[in-house]
Amino acid sequence: MDTISLVIIDDHTLFRTGLNELLARRNLNVLGMTGRPDEALALVAEKQPDIVLLDLRMGEVGGLDVLSDIRAQWPQQCVVILTTSIEESDLLNALKLGANGYLLKDIEPDSFVELLVRAKAGETVVAPELTGLLARAAISSESPVKRVRSENYNLTPREMDILRHIAKGESNKHIASALGIVDGTVKLHVRAVLKKLGVQSRVQAAVLAVSEKLCEEKPESNT
Repeated sequence: MDTISLVIIDDHTLFRTGLNELLARRNLNVLGMTGRPDEALALVAEKQPDIVLLDLRMGEVGGLDVLSDIRAQWPQQCVVILTTSIEESDLLNALKLGANGYLLKDIEPDSFVELLVRAKAGETVVAPELTGLLARAAISSESPVKRVRSENYNLTPREMDILRHIAKGESNKHIASALGIVDGTVKLHVRAVLKKLGVQSRVQAAVLAVSEKLCEEKPESNT
């Protein structure tokens, strides 16, 4: 993996310091940090990081304001929100403003690094716990359309099991534990599910699963 460079914008000194140390132990390069939103743009301009890690709540100037300013100056800059907020409005507003990710501060370190790699590669990453929320919000904002019958996707019983867990926002590790299979097998099934559904990401799969009620059809199989 190529080294990822980052800038941290968060007004909690202890959190910034701890996050910096965590990322350094995993060979990620933190180029700079600030707790002051008014310094954020200058820091991004100076360091030109691969990813900006941005807190959502920072006193009078919020993270969404900083995100909007970054987007105005650097449309292609990867910005990942790192927050404690699980409010639907915060999640949707961040994504509408162009955030490349929305992650929670209690995320496991290894999962965090994995999602940062995916964000750098161009994927929009969302905390697994919020995938279902995002899916439901996306559905509620859609105009009514004719749904394709789930049988047309030709998902096997095991792939349906996998999709149910994806729709809940569960990680591969959790899915493997729940179904009694290894992580590698889960990855293969997830890849097959995404291909059959014609989507590019787990979030898109969750949206489709909720919109077409794919996860309500059958109980989980044991095969």
